[in-house]
Amino acid sequence: MRRLDPDQQVCFVDLETAQDTPLPRQVMLERFHVSTPDGATQSGAAAFAALWRSLPALRPLGRVAAWPPLLAALELFYRGFLRLRPRLQGLVRRWDDRRRSVEP
Repeated sequence: MRRLDPDQQVCFVDLETAQDTPLPRQVMLERFHVSTPDGATQSGAAAFAALWRSLPALRPLGRVAAWPPLLAALELFYRGFLRLRPRLQGLVRRWDDRRRSVEP
């Protein structure tokens, strides 16, 4: 996403090193969050739509994703993904460990 933000309009925060967060760290690690320019905090699909609207290359997608019926469907998809995320992370870690073990 950072590559899609050449003007650095978005401030990406690494929660592993952040000292001050608007919500408890555990809450922020459980779902994707953004703080909007008006100071509101959004999470889940609404946060992705807000992020996309702030990136020129993804702005049209963000506008479409903000349409309430579509946003509701995206939120359901996101919640399903969150249930699968731990397994997907485990698969990626195992794949990465195997890849590293065969590199010279």
